[in-house]
Amino acid sequence: MEPIIKNTIAFVRQQLSGAEGGHDWFHIERVWKNTLLILEHENANRLICELAALLHDIADSKFHGGDEELGPAIAGKFLEAQQVDTRIINEVKLIIKNMSYKASLGQVHYHSKEMEVVQDADRLDAIGAIGIARAFNYGGFKNRALHDPTIKPEQNMSKEAYKNTQAPTINHFYEKLLLLKDKMNTDSAKAIAQQRHNFMESFLEQFYAEWEGSR
Repeated sequence: MEPIIKNTIAFVRQQLSGAEGGHDWFHIERVWKNTLLILEHENANRLICELAALLHDIADSKFHGGDEELGPAIAGKFLEAQQVDTRIINEVKLIIKNMSYKASLGQVHYHSKEMEVVQDADRLDAIGAIGIARAFNYGGFKNRALHDPTIKPEQNMSKEAYKNTQAPTINHFYEKLLLLKDKMNTDSAKAIAQQRHNFMESFLEQFYAEWEGSR
């Protein structure tokens, strides 16, 4: 493992100590591992991908008053202190700023193979068993209802509507999680996503059956 990767891991673990459980160091570690898995089959700059994966949630805007510039700024400052090449720093900052799901709901002015890889790695951690656990953990963190049949999911949400939603956690499946399978960029991520998507569908079937007391 390169020294810069070791140093970045140590920095992120320290920065995210005490973070909400769905966006803590273990989330970062899973996204990093997903990135390495995808890179086994994709041609992209490994160092840029690893650094972006490790730093992508260093200051998630939803925990920092909606500030979408803070994360890239913190990442850039850290990498500058590590004397990382300026071109690599700029690429990492652009990926962090543009890779999120909410960013995709607005105008995205940057694209690269490296962002495709890290974006897929992050989206894989938002679906399947882990994705379900993260969704309900964050819903509890925000004191949201599990489900309310009178509140219907919103389709084709704008970026601002998505950022400000207070809807029950179940709605999040229809507003984001079930949509991610078809938004994967790489073939390797698409294959993994299909199985995780199927698991979420099975979970929802069981959830509604128990909600109605029919099973």
